[in-house]
Amino acid sequence: MPVKISFIGAGSVRYTVKLVGDLAKTKELNGSLISFMDIDEERLNAVDNLAKRYTEEIGGNLKFEKTTNREESLKDADFVINTALYRAPGHEDGYVSYEIMRDVAEKYGYYRGIDSQEFNMVSDYYTFTNYNHLKLSLDIAKSIEKICPNAWLIQTANPVFEITQLIKRLTNVKVVGFCHGIGGIHEVLKTLGLEEKETDWQVAGVNHGIWLNRFLYKGEDGYQILDKWIKEESNNWEPKDPWDTHLAPAVIDMYKFYGLLPIGDTTRNSTWKHHNSLQAKKKWYGKFGAIDNEVERPKFYEELRQIKRLIIQVSKDPSIKITEHWPEEFPKEKMSGEQQIPFINALTNDVEARLFLNVLNNGTIKNIPNDVVVEVPVKVNKNGIFPEKIQPDLPEKIKNYYIIPRITRMEMALEAFITGDRKILEEVLVRDPRTKNYDDIPKLWDEIFDLPFNKEMKEHYRS
Repeated sequence: MPVKISFIGAGSVRYTVKLVGDLAKTKELNGSLISFMDIDEERLNAVDNLAKRYTEEIGGNLKFEKTTNREESLKDADFVINTALYRAPGHEDGYVSYEIMRDVAEKYGYYRGIDSQEFNMVSDYYTFTNYNHLKLSLDIAKSIEKICPNAWLIQTANPVFEITQLIKRLTNVKVVGFCHGIGGIHEVLKTLGLEEKETDWQVAGVNHGIWLNRFLYKGEDGYQILDKWIKEESNNWEPKDPWDTHLAPAVIDMYKFYGLLPIGDTTRNSTWKHHNSLQAKKKWYGKFGAIDNEVERPKFYEELRQIKRLIIQVSKDPSIKITEHWPEEFPKEKMSGEQQIPFINALTNDVEARLFLNVLNNGTIKNIPNDVVVEVPVKVNKNGIFPEKIQPDLPEKIKNYYIIPRITRMEMALEAFITGDRKILEEVLVRDPRTKNYDDIPKLWDEIFDLPFNKEMKEHYRS
């Protein structure tokens, strides 16, 4: 059955076109209408052009529209995929303002910025300095509430945990958070030489804080295989690239303390022991120091910019075949592995899917508040979303020492944003082990508030 899907922030060209490819390959959704919305007309035109060409190349049957008007795109939408990232006026992308704020914080001694905190080390997961993006995300949700209240909001842009929680708290929108970090399990199994079809696994936690609670291989304890690999092979481990962290020394260190293996982005979300300097990062994550450092992350942002520029150029040359030019990125038959389109198909056409989504806990993980968003395995079909029983349960050590402190950080970020209480932002740094001079804390926040793109933020937190 066809549906209307609104892509807000469609100018994330590569990601959007990838999802359109999944949609075009899903026969049950033939005839669906795709509405692209972005404030950047050049990127909007590029994604519209490439999506149409990709769909045609793989024999899909979709309809398209494009607009710079959010309300127009949302009209009659059944699903809204939000990949929008706040972009300050005059900047090429949303990452620029974040890097400016990071530089301000580093001047005061906060390596990797204010938002890099224990259990939240991912460099594009801004929570405390992120007023502009949180406000944008909430505004999008309020527009959905007004224009298409029955639509599902598929929250894809980071920080998924905070944004999904915020929208749950302040609106009646049917929001679900999506993250592809779950794909890390495939890399673990590959490294261990295990066949996925013979593996029974389950993960649970919060976004960027998920753990392999069930791990059986051919009915036997898979953790024994992991222990053998650690003993015999781990010393030979080398990362293939900055993203390859799935069995890094830091991950093994976390496993030895917590008793379960961290999965996906969780592998990089540990403590300052693994992250206090570039040297420490290289010790614990190999020669690149993972992706979240002062060398690899700026390099990655520049690569993204170059790719976007190239994609825009390609979008203007109809002679180039998308599937031939980027066969790995935009394959003819293979699905991308992203969860958004299987989710839509499951709800719309009852093609049941096992997915890993960010939904309200409601007792799924014991001893975690019911109204907190957790990332857990779910069954999705025409009747809704049904979390699996978490079996075995997460150890209390993980809940008490990892998940609950991470929830506390989320609650501080949201309370500060909702109330405009500047003292909460200052308290975040009072508790930060990097703080050497407490008198500098108000000065640092003043400097961030005084940045040109933070004018609204400054008014919000005016004390």
